[in-house]
Amino acid sequence: MSQQGYVATPPYSQAQSGMGGYPAGFGSAPSQPLYGHYGGQPQSFPVPPTGVALKVVRPSLVIAVGPPPAPISQALPTSHLAQQPFHSAPPPAMGHPPLGSPCTGPQSHRMPSPQSPPAGQPMGGPPSMGGMGRPYPGPPPNASYCCRQSLTPVLFGTGQFGGQMAGPGMAGPGMAGPGMAGPGMAGPGMAGPFQGGAAQMAGPPQKKLDPDSIPSTTQVIEDDQAKRGGQVYATNVRGQVPPLVTTNFTVQDQGNASPRYMRCTTYSFPCTADLAKQCQVPLATIIKPFATVPKNETPLYVVNHGEAGPIRCNRCKAYMCPYMQFIDGGRRFQCGFCSCVNEVPAFYFQHLDHMGRRVDFYERPELSLGSYEFVATLDYCKNNKSASPPAYIFMIDVSYANVKSGLVRLICEELKTLLDNLPREEGAESSTVKVGFVTYNKILHFYNVKSALAQPQMMVVSDMAEMFVPLLDGFLVNFQESCSVINNLLDQIPDMFADTNESETVFAPVIQAGVEALKAAECSGKLFIFHSSIPTAEAPGKLKNRDDKKLINTEKEKTLFQPQKGLYEQLSKDCVAQGCSVDLFLFPSQYVDMATMGDVSTHTGGTVHKYSNFQVQTLDGEHFLSDLRKDVRKAIGFDAIMRVRTSTGFRATDFFGAVHMNNTTDVEMAAVDCDKAVTVEFKHDDTLSEETGALMQCALLYTTISGQRRLRIHNLSLNCSSQLSELYKSCETDALINFFAKSAYRAMLNQPLKTVREILVNQTAHMLACYRKNCASPSAASQLILPDAMKVFPIYMNSLMKTGPLVGSAELSTDDRAHQRLSVMAMGVEETQLLLYPRLVPLHNMDVASDVLPAPVRCSEERLTDAGMFLLENGHSLFLWLGQACTPELVQSIFNVPSLAHMPSDLSSLPVLDNPQSKKLRSMIEALLDQRPKSMKLLIVRQKDRSEMLFRQHLVEDKGLHGGASYMDFLCYVHREIRNLLT
Repeated sequence: MSQQGYVATPPYSQAQSGMGGYPAGFGSAPSQPLYGHYGGQPQSFPVPPTGVALKVVRPSLVIAVGPPPAPISQALPTSHLAQQPFHSAPPPAMGHPPLGSPCTGPQSHRMPSPQSPPAGQPMGGPPSMGGMGRPYPGPPPNASYCCRQSLTPVLFGTGQFGGQMAGPGMAGPGMAGPGMAGPGMAGPGMAGPFQGGAAQMAGPPQKKLDPDSIPSTTQVIEDDQAKRGGQVYATNVRGQVPPLVTTNFTVQDQGNASPRYMRCTTYSFPCTADLAKQCQVPLATIIKPFATVPKNETPLYVVNHGEAGPIRCNRCKAYMCPYMQFIDGGRRFQCGFCSCVNEVPAFYFQHLDHMGRRVDFYERPELSLGSYEFVATLDYCKNNKSASPPAYIFMIDVSYANVKSGLVRLICEELKTLLDNLPREEGAESSTVKVGFVTYNKILHFYNVKSALAQPQMMVVSDMAEMFVPLLDGFLVNFQESCSVINNLLDQIPDMFADTNESETVFAPVIQAGVEALKAAECSGKLFIFHSSIPTAEAPGKLKNRDDKKLINTEKEKTLFQPQKGLYEQLSKDCVAQGCSVDLFLFPSQYVDMATMGDVSTHTGGTVHKYSNFQVQTLDGEHFLSDLRKDVRKAIGFDAIMRVRTSTGFRATDFFGAVHMNNTTDVEMAAVDCDKAVTVEFKHDDTLSEETGALMQCALLYTTISGQRRLRIHNLSLNCSSQLSELYKSCETDALINFFAKSAYRAMLNQPLKTVREILVNQTAHMLACYRKNCASPSAASQLILPDAMKVFPIYMNSLMKTGPLVGSAELSTDDRAHQRLSVMAMGVEETQLLLYPRLVPLHNMDVASDVLPAPVRCSEERLTDAGMFLLENGHSLFLWLGQACTPELVQSIFNVPSLAHMPSDLSSLPVLDNPQSKKLRSMIEALLDQRPKSMKLLIVRQKDRSEMLFRQHLVEDKGLHGGASYMDFLCYVHREIRNLLT
């Protein structure tokens, strides 16, 4: 089978010898059992279909999109390049060292450049690439060039990409196999000098590789927006691939869940476990049960069957959905998941039409839609008792540092207005959420804010070993009823602790107190904990500093990210059992053991916010308050349990997310909000049928904000195929990288980072090698061939390996790395896509009259211009970068100063000016902040300033500041690995 593919002629023909990047290098491949073995008998290929027209990007490099052409007997000679000694060329001046060479490769791989002879005529110039470092006479007449990597070593940090360029058994065209020194090539263990006479040394002038010629993420995003943006995406077709997460489209639910709720790594599952093993493409779905939908899309319908409750299959317990087949005149239905035939309850009976469909098909959401809700009966409630509305408990650290910095006063002032905006059901006049207040340092203070009191009352608990709640009546109250008492309390708290000298704090007992309070009130809820230092007071859960930089890049580095076991593990279980979610707002000035302190939040569906070196008077205050407001107001469900059911032949085997698992099937979440996603991996347990496809149903049982038990159902149907080409055609790169990020971040708790990175690279090479071997038409080994749907997968994978958690650099704080690891585990596809490929938007030439935002450019230093102004954001960081030659007019209109030299060095916000440029930029930033789950603090960075380093680490196509290869070098390395696998 052949299919659309992305083909590039060599720059990829040779990987960089000694290409470096990751501190420990990628090293050799993991032992064979991890990955299937490529290298069986050569496969015969069908005659390829004619490809899409080739397009010349620049004369220096030719790209073809379409099925790669059939091989031509003449291959690019590579043997004498394989192990050229490193001293044969001077180090490159730029980050990318490719050089030009005469192109003698197959004609069909490229279009002739303007100087080339017509196709079919012999090319001028010899095929060799000797004498790379020397000046040359001009090129022979009529020569056509394609770029090729030079073999000058490119070393970053302390390591290199492991191994020699020609791995064992990697005998490419004209290349010697193991132990055989081919012409001009030393065999393993024989480091001979370059064998070549003067005749071989002649060659054309060098050319720098054109970066525009490799696959571009921004181009892929732009193309999808142009092709599918603004359209209605109807979900009535099984296995159709949705638009990208970056595309603006409208979903019309016609039987499958919206991609906002469920996205898959591929929309065509392989029919057998062997095929799945062969291609190594993970089969997974990223489920965001509470995803926010745009205003122009219909909210979920709620179905209420009264006391009878939802209708489900007697055998597999799947809920009524569009995949159930009604038979026997409508008296029975056959389950689409397990094929069991069930009786239809009398109250639910309806006649069938001439098509065999119920006549009320369009009147019942559960028969015609992919997503809907059922009202649950008492059987679905704990102890068969109706659920109560949840409670929010605000727990404020009143130790010396927090009081003196003004943080306690800031929180209390904000709560007075924020509590008016507690979440409520659609159409409800007021919120039913109850609220409670605790302050703490070494001891805990509970407050009675009963509406009948004239003044709030404080009760102190000083025994941390036996935590209890000293009052039941008056601790959790309705804000509307107790408004005046609560405001009175919030006014008093900052003054009450104004003279405190207590600097030690407790932490675990605070969470314990919250759980006990919810247990006593028999409700679920959320704790908002505002904390600033590592808990050092003598109490359960006391932590000590275990931040040891000497462990970085050793076998024991993983221990830095493992939470302290024991008490905190038990706390997580207690919280989940009670439906108690923990949102943690941390304000550290030094190490706080984020891995342990954030662990309870992660397992209870909560969020960890971290504000290092927080200062109330700066923009930090607004940044924190914005996060707090979003957290209090967001759509959320409590005390949730999720089950993913599948049709026969495959099942859900692994779950990644802010969840707790007591067994292998039930995903327990103390709470689940609109930003949390669970990534579910599937494995075969039998053969899947192309005819029936693969069905999955996610059922989430939860308590609403008003205390009603409901079931939220999302259904999805996928294709199944025995052709691997179908799988690759329907892959979703953004979903794949979400899966790999979460699996890598989980693996790093148990394996050395070097091993985790090696596995990621090998998996990338494996997927692409399988595509090349089984789906692409044959072509020269010197070409890197990528599936069209995965052509930007390598840039995302390289970017993932350069993220803080996986880099292993002593320059990055352990807490920051642990925080990013915890954050990513709960992210949806949109968030991981943006985090791994930030948006870099040029502002210097924006059209202020247009509503359209300037198109983002590639994340590389090469795209920055000295006279430019760029906005970069990745959902967590927001930068405004100013080139040193920015025009005075632009600087004046945005900052109200005559030139960059007049700008204050500590400027951290944009002045509000009455001109089109200022208004446009500020509205752009406001719109961005509104879209993102977390607030971002704007950092204004000038070219060549020290702070520019923070900005540059987000230019993911370049070499990593803390180690990590550039995009170009990574492609070359992956290409080499693919060739190793194929030979």
